[in-house]
Amino acid sequence: MKKIVVHVREDGHEKIEEVLEGLHYTISLVQDIYQITIYTPEENLDDLIEKIQAVLDLRYNENIIEVSTPEFVISSLLKRAEKKVEKKEEKTPVEKLLDTVKDYGTLDLEKLSLTSIAGLVALSGLLLDNQTIIIGAMLLSPIMGPIYGFSVYAALGKIENALRCLGVLAALLLGVLVLSAVATFLINLVIPLTLTEEIATRLVVNPIYTIMAVLLGFAAVVAFNRGTSEVIAGVAIAAAIIPPTVVAGLVLVLQPMSMITTALLVAGQVVGLIAGALVAVTVLKIKPRDTRDQNVAKRYVTWSVALIVLLIVLLLWISWLMWS
Repeated sequence: MKKIVVHVREDGHEKIEEVLEGLHYTISLVQDIYQITIYTPEENLDDLIEKIQAVLDLRYNENIIEVSTPEFVISSLLKRAEKKVEKKEEKTPVEKLLDTVKDYGTLDLEKLSLTSIAGLVALSGLLLDNQTIIIGAMLLSPIMGPIYGFSVYAALGKIENALRCLGVLAALLLGVLVLSAVATFLINLVIPLTLTEEIATRLVVNPIYTIMAVLLGFAAVVAFNRGTSEVIAGVAIAAAIIPPTVVAGLVLVLQPMSMITTALLVAGQVVGLIAGALVAVTVLKIKPRDTRDQNVAKRYVTWSVALIVLLIVLLLWISWLMWS
């Protein structure tokens, strides 16, 4: 159950009441501002917000839409309404999505620290040939955020925000690469290092890795959009991208001739994850409310998908040539 409170000027409350015809609501007048309160099943929230926003002139500061989740509501009328509500595909309101991803386009010390620590833990697992440690490192990495943020912003036509998310992703991966290379160099001065089996498996280019990344990107975004914890949803993405990036930094020191192979693997994983994320937001029908904004967003998504497809085809072709 959701609670919607609409604050509207006196000259606009009649339009709101027309939209709410057939629904139960209360209305009060406070200092020339009408306050309309509606309780609605969560399945109807997005459609109802869209209808209200279509007739509410938000250019006026007094006009506000407030949405909250009550701890519980006791009402026989609302109980009957919930029973009658037609089951719909769950859809997160655009405003909530934007609030969810607003921090993903900013690089801060916390994100950088967690990703760096995850990279060092993964490096330890790779050098010790211990898969459990490598998997454990994934729980720390916030890599999921920028990818999810990019896909949502791209779907909503906010290209500048989407590019900021890509910038954060690039900075985090570059940090892992540099830190892994420095750590490997320093450790190798004290203890001569060799390539373990866990490292060797990530020195082989295989087009299946890119296909796997597409599936992981799709599944992670869908799971995150449905309310799954970022840590849980992000493990899949981090598992696909952190270890190869760490290996790239490691071989830069120990075996530079393998750098091209690892770079292709990392690029394939990144492009695949972004492709899967874009497919997910399309399937979830994430788009702006305004028709004009929808056209702009559709154009940006089309360009992004075309570029990603081109990159995937190119990477798959190169990977196939090297693999075969």
